[in-house]
Amino acid sequence: MKKRIFAALLALCLTALTGCDWSTADPEDIFGTLTDYYNVEQKKQDVKLTSFALPYLKGETADPITCPDGAMQTLGALVYEGLFALDGQFEAQPALAESYTYDAARYTYTITLRSGVTFSDGSAVTAQDVANSLRRAQSSARYSGRLAEVSDIRASGGAVRITLTGDNRSFVSRLDIPIVKSGTESSTFPTGTGPYAYSGEGGAHLAKNASWWQGKSLPLERIELTACKDTDSVSYAFYAREVQLLFCDLTGADDSSVYGSGDYTDAATTIMQYLCLNTRRAPFDDPAVRRAVTLGVDRASCVSAYLLGHGLAAQFPVSPASGLYPKDLETAYSQDGYASALEAAGLNTGKTRSLTLLVNQESSFRVSTAQTIAAGLSRYDLQVTVRSLPYDEYVQALEQGDFDLCLCQVKLTADWDLRPLLQSYAAMNYGGFADPETDALLAALCATEAGERSAAMTALCEKLLDQAPMVPVCFKSYSVLLPAGAASSPITPTASNPFYGISDWKLNMK
Repeated sequence: MKKRIFAALLALCLTALTGCDWSTADPEDIFGTLTDYYNVEQKKQDVKLTSFALPYLKGETADPITCPDGAMQTLGALVYEGLFALDGQFEAQPALAESYTYDAARYTYTITLRSGVTFSDGSAVTAQDVANSLRRAQSSARYSGRLAEVSDIRASGGAVRITLTGDNRSFVSRLDIPIVKSGTESSTFPTGTGPYAYSGEGGAHLAKNASWWQGKSLPLERIELTACKDTDSVSYAFYAREVQLLFCDLTGADDSSVYGSGDYTDAATTIMQYLCLNTRRAPFDDPAVRRAVTLGVDRASCVSAYLLGHGLAAQFPVSPASGLYPKDLETAYSQDGYASALEAAGLNTGKTRSLTLLVNQESSFRVSTAQTIAAGLSRYDLQVTVRSLPYDEYVQALEQGDFDLCLCQVKLTADWDLRPLLQSYAAMNYGGFADPETDALLAALCATEAGERSAAMTALCEKLLDQAPMVPVCFKSYSVLLPAGAASSPITPTASNPFYGISDWKLNMK
């Protein structure tokens, strides 16, 4: 969805993609500034672009496996491609992969590469190039988590074989990892297969890749690259119209700001904010109490007030943007419904139950969200207070179970494997929830073929409604920022590729 903005572009907005937050500013000042961001009328007519430029950080590698989050990763979406690409519903679409088969007995994928694909230098893409990139990704900070269950990667003729440690029939959704040409990894811009390629002739820029295998038309012959020394100067470059696009988290940046006008388009992500409930101790050792709390969170208001609309309210641990989301199981929020659930759980006795909601104090947005949730849950016997801690102390308290509720944030994988969060004794199951039936449903979701996954997800979510081990709140969105009126038709960014569908872009160029 495209909307107009007119204030508070964020310095460090690209760093925000790594989780940095407004940590020192007054939340009311931030919210006031960002409210103005949407409410001031556009005072200038949209102008046509004379050029199109993107920022890059001088001295930083563009290697998509090891580059820092932010500007360099954004550039990489134009230069590199993976075996698969995730669409707006987080479904894996073949890219460098032509097809694949899965051996359920051996937990092995055999992925056949698309024939005739070359890198931008004209050399053929080989299975060894793919295997080498995936092996490097296994040990990288960005991709090691999603590849943790990979036990072996091998090139075999025109195919790559990937063996897992267990059954996962949707694992290809994790394979949008960019592939680079072996031997070019140490270059500032390793060689890729994407629609554009780096060129230093006549100044740093991205040029159309004449050998791009898709062969589709592109909106720009040349994309200029504007050198920036750090993320502060990247943000200022957008304000000064030295660059024409940023990809950022508009509610996750530092308190420095610059101002400018433009349009934003949101892209749904797999980043979930949720309440972790400590099921090891009262009152959340009682499923009835947990079920009541799931009804006491006004998710839509949290997204509107503290994510400023840049997110999707969710009652289940799968993004509403996904076709797997069981919308028919949702229950509309109402204070009366919450009150009735508390009474049914025996929490209207007049005896106060004081509870603590833990939150990371380094995110003022999240602290304010926690305070609102705590106020909404404080009814009848329940009195919830917020305990905000510095990040290291927050993590320590979470890992030691020193909390009643905790507002957490996690980036899920696009196959919606929830075992790390909910399986009995899993590493990120901080609430200590353990239930064999839920474990079986979690495993069944991973072991289900594509055509049956919707039913498997619904069955799992029905169980989660009954047991309520956690309380999903929302999924965050990232935003593509363009100068006002730069695009004459809607763009369709995704969380992993702000340029998804770029061949369909219509830019207002002179």
